Amino acid sequence: MINSKQRGYLRALANTMDAILQVGKGRINDNLIKHVNEALEARELIKITVLNNSAESPSDICGQIAVATNAETIQVIGKKIVLYRESVENKTIELPRD
Repeated sequence: MINSKQRGYLRALANTMDAILQVGKGRINDNLIKHVNEALEARELIKITVLNNSAESPSDICGQIAVATNAETIQVIGKKIVLYRESVENKTIELPRD
């Protein structure tokens, strides 16, 4: 579990990032979860875009992906989702201590 200071730090890092995945009318499936897991392992912090043709809200999609990938929800703003999960093999982000 990350605290508010760490969440703010991750938000700042994500501010300049581009979205690397998109969720649309195809909804959440095993293939999407696989790609999210791979991206989180490689980058630790990822941004996902929810397309306009999605039937579900971005916050619902974020919750489902976070649970399926064991990731932390950093923020959901508009159609953008930011997720974080510490990498086992490619640790690059050093979170601030308390």
